[in-house]
Amino acid sequence: MIDPRRLRVLRALADHGTVTAAAQALYLSPSAVSQQLAALEAEVGHSLLERRGRAVGLTATGTILAAHAGRIAEQLERAEADLAAVSEGVAGEVTVAAFATAITEVVTPAVAALRDRAPGVHIRVRDAEGHASLRLLVDGEADVAVAVQHRDTLAPGEDQVLRQPLYAEPFDVVLPPGHPAGRASEIGLAALSGDPWITPWPGNPVHDVVLHACEEAGFTPRVECVSDDFRAVCALVAVGSGVALVPRSALRGIDRYGAVVRPVGGRPPIRRVFTAVRRGSETHPLLELALAELRTQAEAGFRGDEGR
Repeated sequence: MIDPRRLRVLRALADHGTVTAAAQALYLSPSAVSQQLAALEAEVGHSLLERRGRAVGLTATGTILAAHAGRIAEQLERAEADLAAVSEGVAGEVTVAAFATAITEVVTPAVAALRDRAPGVHIRVRDAEGHASLRLLVDGEADVAVAVQHRDTLAPGEDQVLRQPLYAEPFDVVLPPGHPAGRASEIGLAALSGDPWITPWPGNPVHDVVLHACEEAGFTPRVECVSDDFRAVCALVAVGSGVALVPRSALRGIDRYGAVVRPVGGRPPIRRVFTAVRRGSETHPLLELALAELRTQAEAGFRGDEGR
């Protein structure tokens, strides 16, 4: 009989690539992970690991068993969901991992609404930028992830999650006071090709959207300042350090320090946001409740924003 706990260790190694990283994800020591994998090899009677220099990789047999481990984990999630569905009442805890703007605009209103509608449900929130929320989800440290669609969301473990669109919003141009383009009602990005730019750090999905939008407009932006904090971006723009593209919701309720905001002419770049849960858990009543409320708040908060 194969121990499913050891299969979880094998799957963590497949997802994270190294024994050390798998150990960190599982809150185990590297030696404990190695012992579990050695015991699993003894159970199945096959070599699952092979040395590749100083690293450890999966053999063909290990890869096959890791795929089975993923399907077994999915079935266990379904079993938990079925058991929860037959329980009376709705009570428990859901951990949501999301980036800062989504927490402000969607997650926080959902927490408030659920506190009134389902007082037995406790929502824990973790701030996770970029695709970090998906990693927390795959590692079992979050039940729901709210993330932005971009190239890095297709990461190891993607086959273990089920995604649903949540909302889409346009980016707006942020300009220094007195900038010549600020007199227009809409601004084509090509008009800003000669300006210095302020962007988030590489790895932040907004950074990728900004670079792609500028490339579509026919130029590569000259990035002179970098910050993941949109308040800091507005402050830098206001003193003339550059121009920026910022998701519309990120500009709500913050001090723009006198910076000028205008819509992008033509087809503006769009930030597309989705929710994700581990496959098999989507019918868990607590998650269904949390996801439904997130959708309700997103529809209310982003009604009228065009997700083209």
